[in-house]
Amino acid sequence: MEDIYFLGVDVGTSSIKVMVIDQDARFVAQESAVYRLINPDQVSIQIDTADMWNAFTGCIGALISRHKVDPARIKAIGISSLCPGLAAFDEKGTVLVDPIIYSDRRSTEEAEIFRQTIGAHRLFQITANSPMAGAMSGTSMLWIKRHLPEVYAKTRYFGHVNTLIAHMLCGNFAIDHSNASYTLLYETAGAGTWSQEICEKIGIDMEKLPPLHKSTDVVGTLTHPVLLAMGLSPETKIVIGGGDTACATLAAGVVKQGDVCESVGTTDVLTVCVDQPKFSPHFINRRHVVDGTWIYQGAMSHTGSSYQWIYDNFYQDYKDYPSVSGKQGMLLMNDDADQAPAGADGLVFLPYMMGERSPVWDPYARGVFFGLSLKTTRREMNRAVLEGCGYGLRQLIEMVEEVTGRPLTSFSSIGGGAKSRVWAQIKADITGRDITVLDMNDMAPVGAALLAGVGAGVFRDVYEASEKVEKTVCMEIKHSDTDKVVYDRRYRVYTGLYPRLKELYQINLGLL
Repeated sequence: MEDIYFLGVDVGTSSIKVMVIDQDARFVAQESAVYRLINPDQVSIQIDTADMWNAFTGCIGALISRHKVDPARIKAIGISSLCPGLAAFDEKGTVLVDPIIYSDRRSTEEAEIFRQTIGAHRLFQITANSPMAGAMSGTSMLWIKRHLPEVYAKTRYFGHVNTLIAHMLCGNFAIDHSNASYTLLYETAGAGTWSQEICEKIGIDMEKLPPLHKSTDVVGTLTHPVLLAMGLSPETKIVIGGGDTACATLAAGVVKQGDVCESVGTTDVLTVCVDQPKFSPHFINRRHVVDGTWIYQGAMSHTGSSYQWIYDNFYQDYKDYPSVSGKQGMLLMNDDADQAPAGADGLVFLPYMMGERSPVWDPYARGVFFGLSLKTTRREMNRAVLEGCGYGLRQLIEMVEEVTGRPLTSFSSIGGGAKSRVWAQIKADITGRDITVLDMNDMAPVGAALLAGVGAGVFRDVYEASEKVEKTVCMEIKHSDTDKVVYDRRYRVYTGLYPRLKELYQINLGLL
């Protein structure tokens, strides 16, 4: 019997990944491509829809031509996407507003309107989340209504990136519960429906919110002429999927109460699965792609991007080596950080480069190097960035333990950034926890493909689908207490900085 294929697509912050797996969840082929972002000013950032779609179809074409994937064997397509990425559509599905992504901060005033109109306590009771510009897409919807009223009037549906992709593939509008949890208009803590109370008080027409679906639901079959012309079948099922971190952690085996995983990429996200949630305002609280469960997400927005910033601005000379690729350059930079002493010679870094989500939830926060001296070199700054991410992770772990009432002695780690042995050891030593690094990159499209397989009826359920994924261990990192004293001291500095700087951030921006 010929293999059956499932295709998972993951739309990330600036690139798209497409992966094909078979009926046994074995890897078949993968392609990726970058696309443009629209960044007209310092607070606005959106996905260029046309360029993203061209990147997607280009990946499909490469799977067929370069990897010889038979498109007729693709039985279902599942969708993973960054959260949130808010788009507005007219009656015909034309995109009126390109997806406004999580780091967009234009709707800061609208976030305050949510807070004042609903009340922070009541808002958290309903949504299990707090308002923050961009990070919760309801603030962006309200911004569109207030600043682009003609667009709001033409809008038939708002939706996230998986709504957009699904509509382009099959012509139907849909959103899943994991994405809906990022709108601030959804009853995360209750019935798992759109909140009539919030919509009415804020003034968002509830009929503009798309139909809700389980992440394994088939929302249509393939109708897009370009993909049909490539040889995909019109019977290919389109499965709505879910948010990128939820999909990635599904593939990594985070499917039941107490499962924990760190995902290391542009952001660093600590994810905990629960079936009887006690929600904390420090976390993003959302429905999982596993029906009947929730996930706590401690999402540090700019960890990987902070390290990229260091590389781009302080290690330009590495780029001049003909034999050094971007990845090799990062590894060389890791080695340089390893030569610096633990504690970075007194330097502490806050990775809040364009505002922060967990645990401080402050759009005005910015990056800080504390403790610079005339002795400081790029080497100490390099290590301080790695350590700063470790301190943030320790802070999130301690909050998880407080909420769950259970000790967290170890966790698994996935993603490209997890493969850095230097960084993993720093995080293990700072947190005092052992880390199992899985040989699993780009797990979000795998998770999306698994959901496609469940939706197509080939996998019995998400548990069977997740179990089928081979979870090869890349390395086991045991924590050491050798530098515990110095790390504990720097951690006190790290956790003490933000409360002292909170007001200064706003003064610096002219808000106070």
